[in-house]
Amino acid sequence: MKTVQTFRSGTVACLFLFIIGCSCSSTKIQADMSSRQKMLKSFYPALTKITRFFGVNSKVKLPDTYVKAPASIYDYSFEAIDGSTIALKNFTGKKLVIVNTASDCGYTAQYEELQKLYAQEKDNIVIVGFPANDFKQQEKGSNKDIEAFCKKNYGVEFPLASKSVVVKGATQHPVFQWLSNPTKNGWNQQDPVWNFSKYIIDENGNLIGYFDPGVSPLSKDFMTALHSTHS
Repeated sequence: MKTVQTFRSGTVACLFLFIIGCSCSSTKIQADMSSRQKMLKSFYPALTKITRFFGVNSKVKLPDTYVKAPASIYDYSFEAIDGSTIALKNFTGKKLVIVNTASDCGYTAQYEELQKLYAQEKDNIVIVGFPANDFKQQEKGSNKDIEAFCKKNYGVEFPLASKSVVVKGATQHPVFQWLSNPTKNGWNQQDPVWNFSKYIIDENGNLIGYFDPGVSPLSKDFMTALHSTHS
């Protein structure tokens, strides 16, 4: 498995992320942005540069060779944020990007990049966001709150799941069990390290990349993997 990491991690960046995480954790989720959420949105470009410079949350994992998954991702479904059920088999033949999200995180502005990507390529890809409260309690709101927040502030049109647990453990969502278990996906054991960890699944249902939160979905590394082809 290939691991790409631009710079070594540093104490300054870790402390920075800790401060951001603590400052986000007490904000109430609602449709309108709080002053803190506005501040975090404006600071997102600097956060991305700082964390990538220090090598924090900037890891990319790719398989050494193309790996066919032992278990099919298309056997899974998820509860959408509106309570309906969506089967992943509906997305056969398209690239699938799965990302765990949060409304009160330093990376929340990445919703804007994800929506831009979706708008540009929705004929060929599907993005599914899984809101999760696993990191510093940065997704405290209800499904209704989250949906309203995403639509009003970021114009999110791609599917959102009901709030889920994405980290390893007894209550981890089955989709993320598949994404982070090599006996199911064929090679990757990495579960999300923070909000906005991203996975790419190709048109045939095989996992072809994992990307840390600090890697933009519009970055060269991400887009290269997204547009890769396999026979």
